[in-house]
Amino acid sequence: MGSYRVCLCFTRRFGLIDLEPPSEARELFKMYTSGGAYMSPEQLLRLLVEAQGWPETTTTIADAVKIVEDVLNQRHHIAKFTRNSLTFEDFFYYLFSVDLNPPFKTQINQDMSAPLSHYFIYTGHNSYLTGNQLTSDCSDKLIIKALKQGVRVIELDLWSNSNKDGINVLHGRTLTTPVDLLTCLQAIRDHAFDSSEYPVIITLEDHLKPKLQAKAAQMITQTFGELLYYPPSNYLEEFPSPETLKHKILISTKPPKECRQAETDMVNVSSNSSERDLEHPSQRKIDVPANGYVQMNGNDYSGQLDKSQRFEPPAYKSLIAIPQRKCKLEEATNTDPGYAVRISLSEQKLEKAVDSRGKDLVRFTGKNMLRIYPKGTRFNSSNYDPFVGWMHGAQMVAFNMQGYGKMLWQMHGMFRANGGCGYVKKPDFLINAIGNQVFDPKEKLPIKTKLMVKIYMGDGWRMDFKKTHFDRYSPPDFYTKVGIAGVPADETMQMTAIKEDQWIPIWNEEFTFPLSVPELALLRVEVHEHDNDKKDDFGGQTCLPVSELRPGIHAIPLYSRKGDKFNSVKLLMRFQFL
Repeated sequence: MGSYRVCLCFTRRFGLIDLEPPSEARELFKMYTSGGAYMSPEQLLRLLVEAQGWPETTTTIADAVKIVEDVLNQRHHIAKFTRNSLTFEDFFYYLFSVDLNPPFKTQINQDMSAPLSHYFIYTGHNSYLTGNQLTSDCSDKLIIKALKQGVRVIELDLWSNSNKDGINVLHGRTLTTPVDLLTCLQAIRDHAFDSSEYPVIITLEDHLKPKLQAKAAQMITQTFGELLYYPPSNYLEEFPSPETLKHKILISTKPPKECRQAETDMVNVSSNSSERDLEHPSQRKIDVPANGYVQMNGNDYSGQLDKSQRFEPPAYKSLIAIPQRKCKLEEATNTDPGYAVRISLSEQKLEKAVDSRGKDLVRFTGKNMLRIYPKGTRFNSSNYDPFVGWMHGAQMVAFNMQGYGKMLWQMHGMFRANGGCGYVKKPDFLINAIGNQVFDPKEKLPIKTKLMVKIYMGDGWRMDFKKTHFDRYSPPDFYTKVGIAGVPADETMQMTAIKEDQWIPIWNEEFTFPLSVPELALLRVEVHEHDNDKKDDFGGQTCLPVSELRPGIHAIPLYSRKGDKFNSVKLLMRFQFL
């Protein structure tokens, strides 16, 4: 690490700074040990509650004892100890351990008994794509990866195969190579609950004709069996809760007669159809004649239906737990069909809607589901600002999980909350909208709290990267950017000094962030390596839900551009709410 060859006859040498604990860590140890050389479990318990943000009502001496045992076991590699207390070096090891001292709870800590519409849900878009939206392969591997990351909403686009007798999953009207529907369903069945016991929702973009809809229904029911949730009636006044839907898989799509089909296959609506029939064609009944023929646009269907096929649409419809309503936004927000529904908007339509109907969206999402999806021109699988949807109550902000970038980092950060279970309870002001008392993120809001962040130091790059990864001729020059993502009034980004030629940068810099809506705020952290003659190198990132941050000194793991956790790279930081 210390020597860099500049040319054949010249070598530069650099000293490696030791991992020096910050003075505040020493002061903490001295305070809670009353100046002693060892910290007992009882003293550690006091520190956990008073300085590290552990809840007083549920933190016990057993928690402190376990930390002491884990530290001694990991540092000294022995199973039995001659002492049950920590030296200062042991204590600092605990502080800088991402496993022993995370910045927030890693367990579920929110009420899970409210309706599904009261939660933000970790949602994927075109979950089967391995790359771009036009030419990449479709695969179940990306579905499995998303489920393992905690994603709870998987999207599948259903199209008939070339022989018109089977079902493929692909991005329609592109050069993406298909994957068989059954392969995707089996992947979901086998991995749905790898990372979370809470429900998985499958949103189907259905481009199938009735016969293949029946085949899809059969595949779904046979593959999922008892895992599949059947709604007790066609329409629910209120969605069930995540708690009641543990280990269940739900289907969300347009009811069959609302599905887009070729014009030649559209069912004739008689001239005396009521306005309600036109608004909700899925509620109209179509009689199947005894001979098995269904009248289609004045022409008989080319094949005779057998007994089971006559009932295909109702069988398919009975699987739909979250019906998608196909209507204009104005109609959706102004009319109540009497049951809970889902509507979908592109990011562009959402941006227009928030300007003219922002409060209506907040009211609508108190009971109903709103799904947002990327605009069609994001061919490279990039993503949009998730906060536009979240600030207006949208539960399903659908993202291209195979991409990467700052927006996806924020998505990952939001769903690190609540134990990473894929469901995050919406703030009360996005649930209980009464009259004109509706949350508007554009309004000037008072400051609720201030978050003080101190960045002490970083480490781990020397273990995870080659010596010349950042600079060929010298150690890296790291700096950290830290800020807030959230409502417009709270958003900001600041930067530390650049620490030259240091694999273990020590900053000891403090930042204060006033927050008007801390419930929606994320703390953004990025580390970069400065270069004078080219673009700065990337050194790691993370986003943390502010509402779950524990006060005190904590170890913060950093992630790659694609969201993969580094083995060793981490920061030591302190959080304080003022």
